[in-house]
Amino acid sequence: MSERAPPADAGSSAPGRRADGEPTPLESLEAARKRLATADERIADHGEETVEEVTAAYRNATTLLEDYVDRATGTGKENFQAYIELEGKFDGLVSGLSDDLPEYESFEDALEAIDKRRLSESDFERARNCLEPAAEYADLLDEREAAREEVAEARKAAAKRLRGLGDEIDERERLLELANADLDAPVERLRAPIEAYNEAVREAFAEYRLEASAREVFDLLERSQWYPFVDYERPPDGLADYVRGNSAGEYTIPELLEYADYSRSKLSHYVDSADELKRNVATQQTYLDGIDAEPLTIDWPPEPAGALRRRAREYRPFVTRIADEDTVAALREVRLLATNLDYDRLQTAAQAVAQLSPAERERLTDGRVAEELEALRTERERLEDALETEDPV
Repeated sequence: MSERAPPADAGSSAPGRRADGEPTPLESLEAARKRLATADERIADHGEETVEEVTAAYRNATTLLEDYVDRATGTGKENFQAYIELEGKFDGLVSGLSDDLPEYESFEDALEAIDKRRLSESDFERARNCLEPAAEYADLLDEREAAREEVAEARKAAAKRLRGLGDEIDERERLLELANADLDAPVERLRAPIEAYNEAVREAFAEYRLEASAREVFDLLERSQWYPFVDYERPPDGLADYVRGNSAGEYTIPELLEYADYSRSKLSHYVDSADELKRNVATQQTYLDGIDAEPLTIDWPPEPAGALRRRAREYRPFVTRIADEDTVAALREVRLLATNLDYDRLQTAAQAVAQLSPAERERLTDGRVAEELEALRTERERLEDALETEDPV
């Protein structure tokens, strides 16, 4: 038996490989399954039990040779005793084999190679060479095991690719939806009121920080937890307790930040405990600096009409508290945008203008996005079918 199993990287010649020349996960899975099927067929040609019997004999024989190669070579008494043990065990192994076992003569030849009163390493090497025909049966089992591992790894890669396909398909579908937008639509009808409101609320909040006590601002932030669209970060517990329970909480946030930089002697003129202020305020300067109007602004491009209406409704009690009527009126104008019959068309156009890069527009125009979407859907279907097939463990 001279034919050996195929190498591990034997692959499919199926078309549709990636741009870098590497096989796709599906191709790798198909190639791994083909490799496993070939290994199974070669074992079946000789008989599963026969291959396993020859392999077991081969591995036992080589283990004996490895165990005794150092101990049974030489002229000492211990070396001779080891040689006697080796010859007895090897003879027992060969005697236990069936005469009609394939490559039986290989084991007899290996026994003959070590049937000497004095052994050298070259005798062990000769015995191993005699066992080479039997080694090919062991190679068959090793190849099948390697093929099974390759199938398992290929299945993992295919499953991972399948999970990623969902995002890629969603992205192409999003681009195709944006492709239907009217890119010449007058989106300024949305942009102008939103920008006017954002500018007004930022100015109002900046003034509010200069006038309201830290305690009042923290009450506002705490209240936001009941309004999902008002995304303020709640004050850290230690700082919140300090502001609520200490007279220093009556100062504005800018004043507290300024005091945190004072020396302890100078600070003692403003607060009861300089150490307490520094411990609670100085360590939270990043948080305090970050309290601004951004959670009350409207993103551009704006969201769908329903979401914009809910957002403006949740913003209103906060804007009413920190700003004048003009800013509240500006927010009302933004909310009314979402009730306009033309809002959906303008909002989609704004999304398209903001989100489509020149390269994406080109791919949409020449049809590549549609082709990619179809290819991805086909790949997903084929991967799902492939992964539904059970593989041997």
